[in-house]
Amino acid sequence: MTKPKPISPLLPIAYSKEVAAAKLRGAPLVALESTIITHGMPYPGNIEMARSVEAIIRQEGAVPATIAVIHGVLHIGLEPAELEALAKTSGAMKVSRADLAFAIAERRTGATTVAATMIAAARAGIKVFATGGIGGVHRGAEESFDISADLEELARTDVIVVCAGAKAILDIPKTLEVLETRGVPVVTYDSAEFPAFWSRSSGLPSPLTLNSPAAIANFQTTREQLGIDGGMLIANPVPEADEIPREEMEIYIERALDSAERDEIAGKAVTPYLLSTIFDITDGRSLKTNISLVENNARLAAEIAVALAE
Repeated sequence: MTKPKPISPLLPIAYSKEVAAAKLRGAPLVALESTIITHGMPYPGNIEMARSVEAIIRQEGAVPATIAVIHGVLHIGLEPAELEALAKTSGAMKVSRADLAFAIAERRTGATTVAATMIAAARAGIKVFATGGIGGVHRGAEESFDISADLEELARTDVIVVCAGAKAILDIPKTLEVLETRGVPVVTYDSAEFPAFWSRSSGLPSPLTLNSPAAIANFQTTREQLGIDGGMLIANPVPEADEIPREEMEIYIERALDSAERDEIAGKAVTPYLLSTIFDITDGRSLKTNISLVENNARLAAEIAVALAE
Protein backbone atom coordinates (compact mmCIF):
# COMPACT_ATOMS: atom_id res chain seq x y z
CA MET A 1 0.00 0.00 0.00
CA THR A 2 1.35 3.45 -0.90
CA LYS A 3 1.93 5.97 1.87
CA PRO A 4 -0.66 8.80 1.69
CA LYS A 5 0.34 12.38 2.42
CA PRO A 6 -0.79 13.53 5.87
CA ILE A 7 -2.88 16.70 5.88
CA SER A 8 -2.30 17.66 9.53
CA PRO A 9 1.05 19.12 10.69
CA LEU A 10 0.46 17.67 14.18
CA LEU A 11 -1.45 14.41 14.07
CA PRO A 12 -1.00 12.42 10.85
CA ILE A 13 -4.66 12.29 9.83
CA ALA A 14 -6.13 12.18 6.34
CA TYR A 15 -9.72 12.60 5.21
CA SER A 16 -11.00 11.00 2.03
CA LYS A 17 -12.22 13.43 -0.62
CA GLU A 18 -15.82 12.39 0.01
CA VAL A 19 -15.57 12.86 3.79
CA ALA A 20 -13.72 16.17 3.49
CA ALA A 21 -16.40 17.53 1.17
CA ALA A 22 -19.15 16.29 3.50
CA LYS A 23 -17.56 18.03 6.47
CA LEU A 24 -17.33 21.30 4.55
CA ARG A 25 -21.03 21.29 3.70
CA GLY A 26 -22.16 19.91 7.06
CA ALA A 27 -23.53 16.66 5.63
CA PRO A 28 -24.35 13.75 7.98
CA LEU A 29 -21.52 11.26 8.41
CA VAL A 30 -21.41 7.66 9.63
CA ALA A 31 -18.18 6.10 10.88
CA LEU A 32 -17.34 2.48 10.06
CA GLU A 33 -14.74 0.24 11.70
CA SER A 34 -12.16 -1.70 9.71
CA THR A 35 -11.46 -4.84 11.76
CA ILE A 36 -14.45 -6.46 10.10
CA ILE A 37 -12.57 -5.99 6.81
CA THR A 38 -9.15 -7.27 7.92
CA HIS A 39 -10.14 -9.77 10.60
CA GLY A 40 -13.80 -10.54 9.95
CA MET A 41 -13.85 -12.32 6.61
CA PRO A 42 -11.52 -13.25 3.74
CA TYR A 43 -11.04 -11.46 0.43
CA PRO A 44 -13.03 -10.84 -1.77
CA GLY A 45 -16.03 -11.22 0.54
CA ASN A 46 -14.67 -8.50 2.83
CA ILE A 47 -14.39 -5.85 0.10
CA GLU A 48 -17.82 -6.73 -1.26
CA MET A 49 -19.28 -6.29 2.21
CA ALA A 50 -17.43 -3.01 2.79
CA ARG A 51 -18.63 -1.55 -0.50
CA SER A 52 -22.19 -2.69 0.17
CA VAL A 53 -22.26 -1.07 3.61
CA GLU A 54 -20.88 2.21 2.28
CA ALA A 55 -23.45 2.17 -0.56
CA ILE A 56 -26.33 1.67 1.89
CA ILE A 57 -25.22 4.69 3.92
CA ARG A 58 -25.10 6.83 0.79
CA GLN A 59 -28.56 5.62 -0.26
CA GLU A 60 -29.94 6.84 3.06
CA GLY A 61 -28.54 10.35 2.56
CA ALA A 62 -25.37 10.17 4.68
CA VAL A 63 -21.66 9.80 3.91
CA PRO A 64 -19.63 6.75 5.02
CA ALA A 65 -16.28 7.19 6.75
CA THR A 66 -14.40 3.90 7.03
CA ILE A 67 -11.62 4.38 9.59
CA ALA A 68 -8.19 2.72 9.59
CA VAL A 69 -4.52 3.42 10.26
CA ILE A 70 -2.38 3.05 7.14
CA HIS A 71 1.40 3.41 7.48
CA GLY A 72 0.93 5.51 10.61
CA VAL A 73 -1.69 7.84 9.14
CA LEU A 74 -5.15 7.86 10.68
CA HIS A 75 -7.61 7.72 7.79
CA ILE A 76 -11.12 9.09 8.19
CA GLY A 77 -12.73 7.64 5.09
CA LEU A 78 -10.91 5.55 2.50
CA GLU A 79 -10.58 6.12 -1.23
CA PRO A 80 -11.74 3.13 -3.32
CA ALA A 81 -8.18 2.01 -4.00
CA GLU A 82 -7.27 2.28 -0.31
CA LEU A 83 -10.31 0.23 0.69
CA GLU A 84 -9.36 -2.44 -1.86
CA ALA A 85 -5.75 -2.51 -0.64
CA LEU A 86 -6.81 -2.77 3.01
CA ALA A 87 -9.10 -5.69 2.16
CA LYS A 88 -6.08 -7.53 0.69
CA THR A 89 -3.74 -6.67 3.56
CA SER A 90 -2.50 -9.45 5.82
CA GLY A 91 -0.94 -8.89 9.21
CA ALA A 92 -2.68 -5.60 10.01
CA MET A 93 -2.78 -4.76 13.70
CA LYS A 94 -6.11 -5.00 15.50
CA VAL A 95 -6.09 -1.55 17.05
CA SER A 96 -7.96 -0.53 20.22
CA ARG A 97 -7.55 2.38 22.68
CA ALA A 98 -4.34 0.94 24.14
CA ASP A 99 -2.46 0.75 20.84
CA LEU A 100 -4.05 3.30 18.49
CA ALA A 101 -1.35 5.86 19.25
CA PHE A 102 1.30 3.13 19.02
CA ALA A 103 0.21 2.22 15.49
CA ILE A 104 0.37 5.86 14.44
CA ALA A 105 3.67 6.59 16.19
CA GLU A 106 5.33 3.47 14.76
CA ARG A 107 3.88 4.04 11.27
CA ARG A 108 2.08 0.72 11.31
CA THR A 109 -1.05 -0.38 9.48
CA GLY A 110 -3.94 -1.27 11.73
CA ALA A 111 -7.67 -1.91 11.58
CA THR A 112 -9.75 -0.12 14.18
CA THR A 113 -11.96 -1.91 16.70
CA VAL A 114 -15.10 -0.37 18.18
CA ALA A 115 -13.10 1.54 20.82
CA ALA A 116 -10.50 2.92 18.40
CA THR A 117 -13.14 3.81 15.82
CA MET A 118 -15.08 5.76 18.45
CA ILE A 119 -11.94 7.72 19.38
CA ALA A 120 -11.21 8.54 15.73
CA ALA A 121 -14.83 9.41 14.98
CA ALA A 122 -15.02 11.81 17.92
CA ARG A 123 -11.70 13.37 16.84
CA ALA A 124 -13.22 13.95 13.38
CA GLY A 125 -16.52 15.30 14.69
CA ILE A 126 -18.56 12.27 13.56
CA LYS A 127 -21.47 11.55 15.89
CA VAL A 128 -22.73 8.17 14.64
CA PHE A 129 -20.90 4.88 14.13
CA ALA A 130 -22.23 1.61 12.67
CA THR A 131 -20.67 -1.74 13.55
CA GLY A 132 -21.65 -5.40 13.84
CA GLY A 133 -21.60 -6.14 17.56
CA ILE A 134 -19.74 -4.59 20.47
CA GLY A 135 -17.23 -6.36 22.68
CA GLY A 136 -18.01 -6.80 26.34
CA VAL A 137 -17.51 -9.07 29.33
CA HIS A 138 -16.23 -12.46 28.19
CA ARG A 139 -17.61 -15.65 29.65
CA GLY A 140 -15.42 -16.65 32.57
CA ALA A 141 -14.24 -13.07 33.09
CA GLU A 142 -14.40 -13.62 36.87
CA GLU A 143 -11.23 -15.69 36.35
CA SER A 144 -9.69 -14.26 33.17
CA PHE A 145 -10.65 -10.58 33.74
CA ASP A 146 -11.23 -10.43 29.97
CA ILE A 147 -13.40 -7.36 29.45
CA SER A 148 -13.41 -5.41 26.19
CA ALA A 149 -12.20 -1.80 26.07
CA ASP A 150 -15.39 -1.09 24.07
CA LEU A 151 -17.37 -0.74 27.30
CA GLU A 152 -15.07 1.88 28.80
CA GLU A 153 -15.04 3.77 25.50
CA LEU A 154 -18.82 3.86 25.42
CA ALA A 155 -18.73 5.44 28.88
CA ARG A 156 -16.35 8.23 27.92
CA THR A 157 -16.61 9.03 24.19
CA ASP A 158 -19.53 11.01 22.71
CA VAL A 159 -20.50 8.78 19.80
CA ILE A 160 -23.75 6.89 19.09
CA VAL A 161 -22.87 3.26 18.36
CA VAL A 162 -25.36 1.25 16.31
CA CYS A 163 -24.88 -2.51 16.63
CA ALA A 164 -26.82 -5.78 16.73
CA GLY A 165 -26.21 -6.05 20.46
CA ALA A 166 -23.20 -7.53 22.21
CA LYS A 167 -21.56 -10.45 20.46
CA ALA A 168 -23.37 -13.61 21.57
CA ILE A 169 -20.07 -15.29 22.50
CA LEU A 170 -19.92 -12.91 25.49
CA ASP A 171 -21.57 -12.90 28.91
CA ILE A 172 -24.40 -10.58 27.90
CA PRO A 173 -25.98 -10.12 31.38
CA LYS A 174 -22.62 -9.02 32.83
CA THR A 175 -22.00 -6.80 29.78
CA LEU A 176 -25.31 -5.01 30.37
CA GLU A 177 -24.50 -4.64 34.07
CA VAL A 178 -21.18 -2.95 33.28
CA LEU A 179 -22.86 -0.59 30.81
CA GLU A 180 -25.46 0.32 33.43
CA THR A 181 -22.77 0.93 36.05
CA ARG A 182 -20.87 3.19 33.64
CA GLY A 183 -24.04 5.17 32.84
CA VAL A 184 -24.25 4.19 29.17
CA PRO A 185 -27.79 4.39 27.73
CA VAL A 186 -28.68 1.08 26.08
CA VAL A 187 -31.54 1.51 23.61
CA THR A 188 -33.02 -1.32 21.55
CA TYR A 189 -34.54 -0.16 18.30
CA ASP A 190 -38.18 -1.13 17.87
CA SER A 191 -38.03 -4.06 20.34
CA ALA A 192 -38.44 -4.59 24.07
CA GLU A 193 -35.79 -7.36 24.06
CA PHE A 194 -32.04 -6.84 23.86
CA PRO A 195 -30.62 -8.66 20.80
CA ALA A 196 -27.69 -11.09 20.78
CA PHE A 197 -25.90 -10.43 17.49
CA TRP A 198 -26.90 -13.44 15.33
CA SER A 199 -30.21 -13.72 17.24
CA ARG A 200 -32.99 -11.16 17.62
CA SER A 201 -33.26 -11.82 21.35
CA SER A 202 -30.82 -12.52 24.15
CA GLY A 203 -33.65 -13.48 26.52
CA LEU A 204 -33.05 -10.22 28.40
CA PRO A 205 -35.28 -7.13 28.46
CA SER A 206 -33.86 -4.01 26.90
CA PRO A 207 -33.14 -1.18 29.37
CA LEU A 208 -34.71 1.33 26.94
CA THR A 209 -36.66 1.15 23.68
CA LEU A 210 -37.18 3.74 20.94
CA ASN A 211 -39.02 3.20 17.68
CA SER A 212 -37.68 5.81 15.25
CA PRO A 213 -34.38 7.42 14.21
CA ALA A 214 -35.89 10.82 15.05
CA ALA A 215 -36.60 9.70 18.62
CA ILE A 216 -33.02 8.47 19.00
CA ALA A 217 -31.68 11.78 17.66
CA ASN A 218 -33.94 13.70 20.05
CA PHE A 219 -32.72 11.59 22.99
CA GLN A 220 -29.10 12.35 22.12
CA THR A 221 -29.80 16.06 21.67
CA THR A 222 -31.43 16.16 25.11
CA ARG A 223 -28.39 14.43 26.65
CA GLU A 224 -26.15 17.09 25.11
CA GLN A 225 -28.39 19.88 26.42
CA LEU A 226 -28.06 18.40 29.91
CA GLY A 227 -24.28 18.23 29.54
CA ILE A 228 -24.22 14.43 29.82
CA ASP A 229 -21.15 13.09 28.08
CA GLY A 230 -20.28 9.58 26.92
CA GLY A 231 -21.66 7.41 24.18
CA MET A 232 -25.02 5.78 23.53
CA LEU A 233 -25.55 2.18 22.46
CA ILE A 234 -28.30 1.47 19.94
CA ALA A 235 -29.06 -2.25 19.66
CA ASN A 236 -30.68 -3.06 16.32
CA PRO A 237 -31.98 -6.65 16.02
CA VAL A 238 -30.86 -8.58 12.93
CA PRO A 239 -33.63 -8.93 10.31
CA GLU A 240 -35.85 -11.86 11.20
CA ALA A 241 -35.32 -13.63 7.87
CA ASP A 242 -31.57 -13.86 8.53
CA GLU A 243 -31.37 -14.59 12.25
CA ILE A 244 -30.13 -17.80 13.85
CA PRO A 245 -32.40 -18.52 16.85
CA ARG A 246 -30.78 -18.09 20.26
CA GLU A 247 -31.31 -21.68 21.41
CA GLU A 248 -29.61 -23.02 18.29
CA MET A 249 -26.83 -20.46 18.42
CA GLU A 250 -25.98 -21.31 22.02
CA ILE A 251 -25.12 -24.88 21.00
CA TYR A 252 -22.64 -23.62 18.40
CA ILE A 253 -21.12 -21.12 20.85
CA GLU A 254 -20.53 -23.77 23.52
CA ARG A 255 -18.76 -25.97 20.98
CA ALA A 256 -16.57 -23.05 19.88
CA LEU A 257 -15.74 -22.14 23.50
CA ASP A 258 -14.71 -25.73 24.22
CA SER A 259 -12.45 -25.66 21.17
CA ALA A 260 -10.86 -22.35 22.26
CA GLU A 261 -10.13 -23.78 25.70
CA ARG A 262 -8.50 -26.88 24.22
CA ASP A 263 -6.36 -24.71 21.92
CA GLU A 264 -5.48 -22.32 24.80
CA ILE A 265 -6.65 -19.24 22.92
CA ALA A 266 -6.47 -16.00 24.94
CA GLY A 267 -6.49 -12.20 24.68
CA LYS A 268 -7.26 -10.47 21.39
CA ALA A 269 -7.19 -13.80 19.59
CA VAL A 270 -10.31 -15.09 21.36
CA THR A 271 -13.02 -13.26 19.40
CA PRO A 272 -11.59 -13.91 15.89
CA TYR A 273 -11.02 -17.56 16.82
CA LEU A 274 -14.57 -18.04 18.08
CA LEU A 275 -16.12 -16.29 15.08
CA SER A 276 -14.05 -18.40 12.69
CA THR A 277 -14.93 -21.61 14.52
CA ILE A 278 -18.63 -20.77 14.53
CA PHE A 279 -18.41 -20.04 10.80
CA ASP A 280 -17.07 -23.56 10.27
CA ILE A 281 -19.64 -25.17 12.58
CA THR A 282 -22.54 -23.42 10.83
CA ASP A 283 -21.18 -24.07 7.32
CA GLY A 284 -20.97 -20.33 6.67
CA ARG A 285 -24.48 -19.50 7.86
CA SER A 286 -23.16 -17.26 10.66
CA LEU A 287 -21.30 -15.11 8.12
CA LYS A 288 -24.47 -14.59 6.05
CA THR A 289 -26.22 -13.42 9.21
CA ASN A 290 -23.25 -11.23 10.10
CA ILE A 291 -23.35 -9.45 6.74
CA SER A 292 -27.11 -8.94 7.04
CA LEU A 293 -26.89 -7.36 10.47
CA VAL A 294 -24.00 -5.07 9.51
CA GLU A 295 -25.96 -3.78 6.51
CA ASN A 296 -29.05 -3.36 8.71
CA ASN A 297 -27.03 -1.38 11.26
CA ALA A 298 -25.51 0.84 8.56
CA ARG A 299 -29.00 1.73 7.32
CA LEU A 300 -30.24 2.69 10.79
CA ALA A 301 -27.05 4.60 11.60
CA ALA A 302 -27.44 6.66 8.43
CA GLU A 303 -31.06 7.42 9.30
CA ILE A 304 -30.00 8.58 12.78
CA ALA A 305 -27.20 10.74 11.34
CA VAL A 306 -29.65 12.37 8.94
CA ALA A 307 -32.13 12.98 11.78
CA LEU A 308 -29.39 14.58 13.91
CA ALA A 309 -28.49 16.91 11.03
CA GLU A 310 -32.05 18.14 10.54
